[in-house]
Amino acid sequence: MSRSMPPLKLFATLVVFWILLNGSVAPGTLAVGLVVAGAIVLLFPVSLSVVSGHRLTPEALVASLAYVGYFLKELVKANVRMAALVLNPRLPIDPAIVKVRTRLTDPVARLLLANSITLTPGTLTVEISEGWLYVHWVVAPTTDPEAATRAIVAGFERYLEVMYA
Repeated sequence: MSRSMPPLKLFATLVVFWILLNGSVAPGTLAVGLVVAGAIVLLFPVSLSVVSGHRLTPEALVASLAYVGYFLKELVKANVRMAALVLNPRLPIDPAIVKVRTRLTDPVARLLLANSITLTPGTLTVEISEGWLYVHWVVAPTTDPEAATRAIVAGFERYLEVMYA
């Protein structure tokens, strides 16, 4: 399913990402960003579906910022939990592959969810199938799909639902 993004919207999005990634609006850096963004818009007008599904509403932009904050918070918590687990001489792991449901219908939103889960230490998305994700969990307190969904997916999903159509 390929969705087209209006060229001006795509150009603006690419320039904003360029500025954020470079952390500079120096004339030389900005000029390169404008040229690269322009070339991408001309060469790939319909194949950048990663940014086309994201809503550009005030609510979605706030949700995007909140999503980044939530992800970073979960990342720190998971790193601390994994460090404590690894440093524990008993190594109290209870691994399992759990099946979790997602309400997300946008393929990019599902991909972002799967990647966010994978980037969080202690969890790894191993498969996406229809409305389900299969996640390897290093310490699985439950294998019940509903409980696992609440523990792993629900926090990320509440922001992604606002961000993607």
